[in-house]
Amino acid sequence: MYEIDNAQFGSFVAVLRREKGYTQKQLAQRLCISDKAVSKWERGLSLPDISMLLPLAEALEVSVTELLESRRIDVAESTDMEQVEEIVKKAISFSGERPAERGGASRRAKLGFVVSSCLSLAIIAYLYFSGGPESFLPGTMTMVGLCFLFGVYFTFLAKDRLPDYYDDNYISSYSDGIFRFNLVGVRFNNRNWPHILNALRRWCSWTQLAVMALLLILRSFFPDFDSGPYWTAILVLFLAALFIPVYITAKKYE
Repeated sequence: MYEIDNAQFGSFVAVLRREKGYTQKQLAQRLCISDKAVSKWERGLSLPDISMLLPLAEALEVSVTELLESRRIDVAESTDMEQVEEIVKKAISFSGERPAERGGASRRAKLGFVVSSCLSLAIIAYLYFSGGPESFLPGTMTMVGLCFLFGVYFTFLAKDRLPDYYDDNYISSYSDGIFRFNLVGVRFNNRNWPHILNALRRWCSWTQLAVMALLLILRSFFPDFDSGPYWTAILVLFLAALFIPVYITAKKYE
């Protein structure tokens, strides 16, 4: 069985880091981990999680194979190693995310999102046929659209489990493709992530419906509520309804 020498790996990472002109803290920031983790690698006290090998190799501008070998691969070897590199990358990608990790929400959560989306669509149809295109107030429709898009992502596409390195480091940001989520002062890990997802799914399901119901009520009393101070107040409530429950949930299960 192939085993990585911790000390040799750490020394190689330290050399590469210095060649790039990074401090341990700067390298850690690029990888969204703590500088203590980088320090442990370089001292040979631990090795990166397998899911960290690709971003670490990219940050240090070496191949994953060179990281695993803890040495530079010369030109004579590079042709033979290209195929090995592809196999290593595929193996890392496969290990980094098991199929069950992107299973989406439960049937109940999916049903709740579909029902709330259908009800919102029914309200939009009512507004159109009763008041015409002018009923589609830009600000309100933007909030409903955001709720729907976030709902689709968190209900059907979001990963149910974070990579293991989230459990070993203080990370307050999450990224998946084009999606970015940052919550200052909160540590994301696999203890609180399922609860955060549930809070976000509930928010996406019911906020879009609440916004549409609010539109029906307020447009009769405040015709210009979609602009000016009314719109500002609604936007603040909209954001508070998102971040406050998620923050409380994340801290509770952190």
